[in-house]
Amino acid sequence: MSVSIGIKNVVKRYGNMTIIPDLSLEIKNGEFFTLLGPSGCGKTTLLRMIAGFNSIEDGEIDFDGKVINNIPANKRNIGMVFQNYAIFPHLTVRQNVEYGLKLRKLSKAGIKSKVDEILKLVRIEDYQNRLPERLSGGQQQRVALARAIVIHPSVLLMDEPLSNLDAKLRVEMREVIKDVQRKVGITTVYVTHDQEEALAVSDRIAVMKLGVIQHVGLPQEIYMRPANGFVSTFIGHSNLFNCTIDGTTLKFADGYSIEMKNLTETSHNGIAAVRPEEFVPSENGEGMQAKIVSRTFLGKYVQYKLEFKEGMVMPDQPSIEYSQDLGGVIHLYNTGDAIFLKPNPLKINVFTNDLEKSLIRGIDAGVAG
Repeated sequence: MSVSIGIKNVVKRYGNMTIIPDLSLEIKNGEFFTLLGPSGCGKTTLLRMIAGFNSIEDGEIDFDGKVINNIPANKRNIGMVFQNYAIFPHLTVRQNVEYGLKLRKLSKAGIKSKVDEILKLVRIEDYQNRLPERLSGGQQQRVALARAIVIHPSVLLMDEPLSNLDAKLRVEMREVIKDVQRKVGITTVYVTHDQEEALAVSDRIAVMKLGVIQHVGLPQEIYMRPANGFVSTFIGHSNLFNCTIDGTTLKFADGYSIEMKNLTETSHNGIAAVRPEEFVPSENGEGMQAKIVSRTFLGKYVQYKLEFKEGMVMPDQPSIEYSQDLGGVIHLYNTGDAIFLKPNPLKINVFTNDLEKSLIRGIDAGVAG
């Protein structure tokens, strides 16, 4: 039976180093919940605390309200899928999937029934008599998924399960994982550093930085209305502009201004974030003036790198970009061209100068505490 997971003020230390200082989360029963962040942010550490592989220095983790801090990993009824698959090379697909059920001493008939069902669910019944060496990476990952789910765990934990696959297989397997999770209805905690992957599979996402949760929410909420500048630039790309709030007017350094009615402040210096696809080119010389630095054709759209007038953009950004959707576009811009761009006022995000807080009304980071 699937469970909810409560994480309350947990702390993880290694010697004098604190990896997770004080973290709280509520994960719903049957939810596909993703921990997303850069390497070293603590997401795998937290997953291993849920699994029972890492100790908890302070706070509590519970399954359906039952505290599990002192319950050993093998008694927590979890299924685990690792980055490197961790399937037995000397056993066939069927034997790998049977393994956990045999440890639970189910009857032969019971084992056969459950294994037949899960092999069909993850679509590997045709390979059940093969050894892992005769399987592709995607097929091996399906075996690992089947083996984790067949024991009917309360929680499924997945640690970067697709990182060893090529791009096409990653897309295929994330669809498989999400489809299987929906059908089984199991509470799943998924760890990844891949933003696109997280957006594609998750019911909700927690974005982490240095052991601290920055934003918890639906994928579309986190992408469209990030709680702070880190979330805005980590998930997708955001161009960051220096700006000033004057009443309901957002003013940029080149004199361009735009009306916004959803700001929490009426007088403030800040940083405006505009995603590359949120610009609309202007043919009448209105908007923010830029120069095309380079052009990259990417099939469905063209990616332009831009250069703005001095003082317009926040310094030390990897690039400033505009994405031109090619669906109905005939004219392409060339390197060196001048271009005028208008950001969509309904989609602009505005943050404090330190990027720590959104100045858009109604933003809820969803972080407990």
